[in-house]
Amino acid sequence: MTQPSSPIQPARPSLPSAESWLEGVPAPKGRQDGYAVAAFATSLPGLVPIAVVLAGVALRRIKRAGGQGKRLAYGALVVSLCWVIAIGVAVALNLIGEHRRGIGRTVSISQVDVGRCFDADLEAEALRLVRIADCAAAHTGEAYAKVQAALVGLSTGQTGTVATQQCAGAFREFVGKPYEQSELDMYYVVLEDRAVASGNVLCLVGMPGTHLTGTMRGSQR
Repeated sequence: MTQPSSPIQPARPSLPSAESWLEGVPAPKGRQDGYAVAAFATSLPGLVPIAVVLAGVALRRIKRAGGQGKRLAYGALVVSLCWVIAIGVAVALNLIGEHRRGIGRTVSISQVDVGRCFDADLEAEALRLVRIADCAAAHTGEAYAKVQAALVGLSTGQTGTVATQQCAGAFREFVGKPYEQSELDMYYVVLEDRAVASGNVLCLVGMPGTHLTGTMRGSQR
């Protein structure tokens, strides 16, 4: 009796081992280190101290345990350095600008130019020296005009009356409100007795006991 033939096996290629299936397929990259991502993100808006600290932590973590994100961490350091350089340049230019404008320089009150702001004790009996200030920052006074006044032969009282009248007219044009209705105080400095083309009385505005910020031109105060 003949034995039954073995069942016919379907012809098919042999399957490769599971490991060989991965040949030629790039391995998935590891996730970026969270500290490196945070460092780069905080460096963009200029949060330099935070970015530098996070970048340092990220580089230590990557060196110790491996992982991705080294480029982001170094990128954060580069961006932070650019911010530091930009801020340094801005500060230097500002200091140069202030020096050229004379800010911080102490001068005689009679040498204050119109449009300049200054710091001084406005309640002092005799005001001789002031320090030139930035009008955008807090200051005590501002020179707003030079006016012409005929003062030759006038007494001290008469000189004060005429100078006050002339400065009051310029005050209204400058502040936008009559001096009588203003909360600001007005001062004057007689530069010369005789009237001169450029003005012989320097007019100042301020508020004793407090500081002003910004020019008082058109302030309506």
